[in-house]
Amino acid sequence: MSRKLHAAALGTLLGAMPALSPAEAEPTTYHHAEVQGLDIFYREAGPKAAPTVLLLHGFPSSSHMFRDLIPVLAERYHVIAPDYPGFGYSSTPGLDRFQYTFANLATVMDAFTNQLGLQSYVLYMQDYGGPIGMRLALKHPERVRGFVVQNAVVNVEGWHKEIVASFLPAWQNRTPETEKPLRAAFSAEATRFQYTHGETRSDRVNPDAWTFDQALLDRPGNDQIQVELLYQYQDNVAQYPAWQEYLKATQPPMLVVWGDNDPFFTTAGRDYFKTLVPSAEVHAYDAGHFALETHLPEISAAMLAFLDRLKPAN
Repeated sequence: MSRKLHAAALGTLLGAMPALSPAEAEPTTYHHAEVQGLDIFYREAGPKAAPTVLLLHGFPSSSHMFRDLIPVLAERYHVIAPDYPGFGYSSTPGLDRFQYTFANLATVMDAFTNQLGLQSYVLYMQDYGGPIGMRLALKHPERVRGFVVQNAVVNVEGWHKEIVASFLPAWQNRTPETEKPLRAAFSAEATRFQYTHGETRSDRVNPDAWTFDQALLDRPGNDQIQVELLYQYQDNVAQYPAWQEYLKATQPPMLVVWGDNDPFFTTAGRDYFKTLVPSAEVHAYDAGHFALETHLPEISAAMLAFLDRLKPAN
């Protein structure tokens, strides 16, 4: 084939190919930011001029849990997904150098958003992302355009009673013996359980998810960090009234996407958001704690429709 014919054939082929989607044209990129002396890892995608969605991960995961959601949202939105200190690829200072409380994690995330210049965002909160996101919202209510809540709670009734009963002895009297249920929460069996319990589409649960999480949990010294955070979780329960009052008073745009078979958080936690914010849009799925693993198409479609309806930032 002559060079001229070859060029013509190539042009025809390219002309027949579909245009690259924005997600393909702007792939997820990976960054580190120095925040208050800590190395904070984050994933970023989508046009920076677009409205921002801040993805706040749960336990025992990291921004890795959003690996499949990010490209979908990035077709139309600027997406930021950080790892907290002690999680993912972010710094994991020992207890002698960093006080692992949820207030401190929120303070670091607040400084992180300030450093990136994020003055407006929608908060996606899953599990630990709930108490961190609510603290951000109370500190900067003017920045929050809306909430997407996925299996995170703001009421005691949102917990399965047996989970509270297992944690309560350590919260009331912390000893090596009462800590045992806390330590059991990040064993290899427990990590896999969090991903597989209650899932009705087990063939969609990627084993890379719990394998990756467990590899990071098993790093030397990380067990002390995780026990400390589970112990400190009691402060989140103490903050529930303030968070409830905030949601009642501000009536923010809210989307609740919920795995109904969650072994930790109940459907009473899901429905309570509707009590606080009657306009909240609620979608329930036959899924577990990490519903994104199995119901990404449904959740991402609901999210995009919700995000598209939000008013532009001021």
